[in-house]
Amino acid sequence: MKRVLVVEDDSHNALLFRKLLERRGGFHVTVTESAPEVVEHVRSHTVDLVIMDVSLANTTWEGRPVNGIDLCQMLKGDPATADVPIVLATAHAMRGDAESFVQQSGADGYVSKPILDHTAFVTQIQSLLREAA
Repeated sequence: MKRVLVVEDDSHNALLFRKLLERRGGFHVTVTESAPEVVEHVRSHTVDLVIMDVSLANTTWEGRPVNGIDLCQMLKGDPATADVPIVLATAHAMRGDAESFVQQSGADGYVSKPILDHTAFVTQIQSLLREAA
C-alpha cells in the first residue's frame, strides 16, 4: 500500500484529502502541518508522496515561519529526499500560478483547491507514484 503524507493546516481540506486518497486511491494517509514531522517522514522514507499546502499559516522550521514552497525547496534541495514526489495544493489558483509555484519550489505537480474532480485528482497521484517507482 502506497503511503501519502498530506501537509495541510485546514482540517476540512485535510479530511477531504484523507477520504479521497484512502477510499478512492487505497492509500495509507498521514496528515500533519508540522515541518519537523514532514522532514522526518520524508527522510525516513515512511512516505511515498507528499501533498503540500502552499500557505501553511502556523508552520515553523527551526523557529522561523515556513510555507509549503519553503518546505518543498528544502526537501527537493536535499539529495536524501529529492526523489520523493511532492504535489503542491493551494486555493490561490490564478492563471499562471501552477507553473510559477512548481518552478519556484521544484515540486512534481500541482492541484488547486477545492478539489472538484475527485477522480482526476486520485489519477494524478497514482500517476506520479508510478513515475517515481
